[in-house]
Amino acid sequence: MTVPYSDQRAAIFVDIQNVYHSAKNLHHARVNFKELLRTAVGNRPLVRAFAYVVKSDTALGEDSFFEALRQTGFELRLKDLQIYPDGTKKADWDIGMAIDAVRLAPSVDAVILVTGDGDFVPLVEYLRWGLGKQVEAVAFRRSASTKLKEAVDRFVDIETIPRILLKIRERREKKDD
Repeated sequence: MTVPYSDQRAAIFVDIQNVYHSAKNLHHARVNFKELLRTAVGNRPLVRAFAYVVKSDTALGEDSFFEALRQTGFELRLKDLQIYPDGTKKADWDIGMAIDAVRLAPSVDAVILVTGDGDFVPLVEYLRWGLGKQVEAVAFRRSASTKLKEAVDRFVDIETIPRILLKIRERREKKDD
């Protein structure tokens, strides 16, 4: 996949929960984040790579997943899962991602948002029209907001990236006869 403007300094902001749940629900798969980073950035100089994750007290393997993201080259932004008295849960990084993108914008030419969340349209418009940045979104086309796809300079459907989806192996329990 060719990336335009190979001299652009790029930063990538990955909404891990959004991508993780889309991959799981649409394909019963996981995302190869190393391949995602490599493909989204292309041959452009990478200034920073952020992965926004939510910590849960009950998720097994969470620490090894976080470490794998770090080893891939991501700086992790961690937030604890919020559980309200009525049992509802909140795991939202939208404001944090937007603030980081605005803060880093003066240091980059291209901002890559890995999310399909339409709440980012005002951020995209500000970065494009207010600051003159190239803004790209990488997400699953089927679950991405139409408004987000229309607002960005470039949209990449994750499903078109070779070697991006890793099938989840089913756990099969041995039956005793």
